[in-house]
Order: sequence, then C-alpha cells, then structure tokens
Amino acid sequence: MGVLLTPCYFGSISFWTALLSNHEVFFEIWGSYQKQTLRNRSNILGANGKLGLTIPVNYSQKNRQLLKDVQIANTSNWQELHLKSLASAYQMSPFYEYYIDAIIELFDEKWDSLLELNLATIRCVLNCLDLDLGYHLTTHFEKSPENSQDLRYLAGKNAPSPFILKSYTQVFSQKFGFTEELSILDLLFNEGPNTENILLSQLNG
Repeated sequence: MGVLLTPCYFGSISFWTALLSNHEVFFEIWGSYQKQTLRNRSNILGANGKLGLTIPVNYSQKNRQLLKDVQIANTSNWQELHLKSLASAYQMSPFYEYYIDAIIELFDEKWDSLLELNLATIRCVLNCLDLDLGYHLTTHFEKSPENSQDLRYLAGKNAPSPFILKSYTQVFSQKFGFTEELSILDLLFNEGPNTENILLSQLNG
C-alpha cells in the first residue's frame, strides 16, 4: 500500500517520517488549497520560540483554488526574510554551514507556483540526505482513497501525528525544552546525517 501526502513547504517531522516509510509515495495536487497550513508554512524554533515562515500567496476565500493552481505573491522579498530567520535560528547548530548553501541555491530562483516550490524543497532535502526516493503526483481527487494510506491531513495546522515522535537535540532546548513537529530543517540542521535514522526510528515506535 502506498502513502498519500500533501506536498508542503519543506514538510514537518511527521511528513518526512511518512515519506520514508517505504511505501509508494503519492502527492495530492488536486486537493483544495487551505490557508494557515503547512502548504505554505514551515515552523522553526528561534530564540523567541516557535516561528512560522510563511510564503505569501495570491488567494482569497471568494476565489477558491486547487493546490496545483496557487501562485506565490512575489511582491515582497520573502526568500531573504526566510534565510535571515534560518540564520538567526540555526547558525549555531552543528550542521547549518553544511546544508545552508543548498537552501540558498533553492531561493536564488524565482518561484511562481507554490506546488513547484514545495516539490523543490522536498527534492532539496532528499539531496541533502543523499536519498533517492521517487514519488507520483495524483491525477484526480479521491475523497477516500482505497489503495493508499491517507495522510494528507498532516498538512493541517496542529495535525496529530500518527507516529511516536522521538526527541533530538535542538539549539534552544535548554530554554524551551523539546519542541515537536517543527520543519524538517530543524532536524536537518541539528542532526545532519543522522536525520534519516531518527525519522525511521519513529516508524518502529
């Protein structure tokens, strides 16, 4: 059985645990876009606590769109803001210098499609982890898919995780304790090559 996920902006720890679960991966692109979710948001941990990095998009409730059709609002330099926030949060982490160039290279491009950017962030992380993982894009919407585990809800705000999440060292853990369900970037910058092992360990409880 495969796993059905909504492509997110870098994706959460649970998203990546599901992605590496050895299932065939399908990304939902025909679902409706929903505001204030991980579709255009990535949560990191900074000196002042949890911080959401949000991609501005052209969207309104009156003009509802599918995820595949949502366009980024490039009226502000949000890429620069996100890079500055990542530097502030993680420049003291063990693997920040090792991976940040790949993130900078990603942001050097101008992105118009939110979906294309989200898929690019997923490929970026896969490359950072030296993982060769393929995926499929859905060709239509299914409310109740029969042939795959439906974890599309992991794109939601404060979505409950189906996994037993393991703690790991975080830059500001002495100040805030361990913070669950941050962006995969938090795990990557803090644990580096051990990221895959931590993700896979959560599949076994």
